[in-house]
Amino acid sequence: MSTAPAGAPAPTPLLARTVPIADPGDLLDLLPRPDAAATVSWVRRGDGLVGWGVAARVDTHGATRMVDADAWWRETAGTMVVRDDVRLPGTGPVAFGSFAFSRRSDSGGTLLVPQVLVGRREGRSWLTAVGPAGLGPTPSLAACRGEVTPVTGPGEVSFTDGALTSEEWQQAVAEVVATIRGGEVEKVVMARDVVARTGADLDVRHLLRNLADQYPTCWTFSVDSLVGATPELLVRRDQGLVACRVLAGTIQRTGDDAADLRRAAELARSSKDLGEHELAVASVAEALGPYCSSFNVPDSPFVLHLPNVMHLASDVTGVLDRSHSGGPSSLALAAALHPTAAVGGTPTARAVELLAEAERMDRGRYAAPVGWMGADGDGEWGIALRSGQVTGPRSVRLFAGCGIVAASEPAAEARESEAKLTPMRSALTS
Repeated sequence: MSTAPAGAPAPTPLLARTVPIADPGDLLDLLPRPDAAATVSWVRRGDGLVGWGVAARVDTHGATRMVDADAWWRETAGTMVVRDDVRLPGTGPVAFGSFAFSRRSDSGGTLLVPQVLVGRREGRSWLTAVGPAGLGPTPSLAACRGEVTPVTGPGEVSFTDGALTSEEWQQAVAEVVATIRGGEVEKVVMARDVVARTGADLDVRHLLRNLADQYPTCWTFSVDSLVGATPELLVRRDQGLVACRVLAGTIQRTGDDAADLRRAAELARSSKDLGEHELAVASVAEALGPYCSSFNVPDSPFVLHLPNVMHLASDVTGVLDRSHSGGPSSLALAAALHPTAAVGGTPTARAVELLAEAERMDRGRYAAPVGWMGADGDGEWGIALRSGQVTGPRSVRLFAGCGIVAASEPAAEARESEAKLTPMRSALTS
């Protein structure tokens, strides 16, 4: 965690000033510069939050990376001077975060407060500016944007294998299937990576625009150079209510509406996929139990239709138990839930050990919590799926994962992984 040197003067308190503004139009079109490290986004169906610049930041590592970041945010937000004329979720001071999947990963975790934040919710729009207290009134949106550079495309894009070739990954899946059939675990979620290289310097706005246009029902995110469009909400905390969207069980779309309806019906009846989904839902319910006074688990999933795939999905909801100091923050809930069976396996601890061996790579922040949190602890955290980590001016590491169970066929899982790589491939090449 970031700390001030011994004997250093106390930092100047930050002022977070939120004012209502006229509808600014498309939120993603407001982003003024291409820098992936200083651009944040959490947008779905045109609503959400975008921001730029860094007013405060903490980097954490190890098993307590989310707990430490949560503690830093409570302290930082508690010292801020807040003037909020809107008072909606996402107004006032907001921190965005992303964290490594594994406690052993060098990727650690980051929580950052943007200098400028623009949001829209329920037909209302606002601007939040964060800076040293005493700088005067909040400037206009135009002044906050400053010099705006045109969005540029990435040029010619090439893709190469990551840690494993497709054939090597299928062999690794076959070995995991044999372990599952031996009774050691029930499910292991296997990920693979692909490296994209661009002909021109990457403009994160190009990626975000394409992802939002192609996957409007997903949460289009950008935090600390991690970019993607996730269909899976790990947890939302909103005024005492808790919600999670669980996805497990996938089938690829054909592009033919009639055929896709038949495939959706097959997915809803698939014993393999229903079993995989049941394990994922049970892991979420078990993790939420200690933090909720009550919660609801649907009896059966619905089929979520996305442009490239269809998933079995369940929305688990609960009421936060506030008997202990107001209850845990949204990030604390995300830490308690991660990793779910949907991204790790069942039993999760052993499955995560197996996938770390079988994948032969560090996932970094793929399939881990990504999202935002307000000063009151409310916020939304997704699972960083359908995503890529910008690793250089002209390189992005793309990820996709598949739930492996006893009935899995390696070639079919490879095809599924290709379907799940489509969003990021398409966002780069469109």
